[in-house]
Amino acid sequence: MRKIQNNAQLPKVVSRDEWLDARKGLLKKEKEATRSRDSLNAERRRLPMVEIEKDYVFEGPDGKGSLVDLFKGRCQLIIRHFMYDPSWESGCPSCSVAADDVSESLIKHLHARDTTFVTVSSAPLNKIEAYKSLKGWDFPWYSSYGSDSNYDFHVTLDESIAPIDNNYRTKAEHEKAGIRLFH
Repeated sequence: MRKIQNNAQLPKVVSRDEWLDARKGLLKKEKEATRSRDSLNAERRRLPMVEIEKDYVFEGPDGKGSLVDLFKGRCQLIIRHFMYDPSWESGCPSCSVAADDVSESLIKHLHARDTTFVTVSSAPLNKIEAYKSLKGWDFPWYSSYGSDSNYDFHVTLDESIAPIDNNYRTKAEHEKAGIRLFH
């Protein structure tokens, strides 16, 4: 077996039995973390709802529609905000990486659970469609261009339009915590 040079950052080498004991200990912690996360997810699902009274307009390949229209008759809606400002020539690189994982199988899986998945950006639909085609994506992607939805739901941060409130924290709370906000 070849010896690895400069192994200061590698874990300690132990016997198979020692490794197995350590792995079982870690597995126990992983199971506890999974149960804790499952409990947290259930608590999130029990959060109360807020009625949306404003008529937001979104534009997709089939024309304009409301927030209710995005549900496509299903009980639940997942909206992924994709950062794509109207002035940009292309979408956010990090959002693009995440979009690469949206498959037809994922969409079918969600539909079987009475859930619709859509992506929304503030760029005009023609830019979205061109970028979507370039990337070879086929998931539902809507434009909120001209709508207040991005500002009302605090996914676009522009103090000249709406106070900054990101991830349920004000700008002052972010600054106090040393968190840089991206616009």
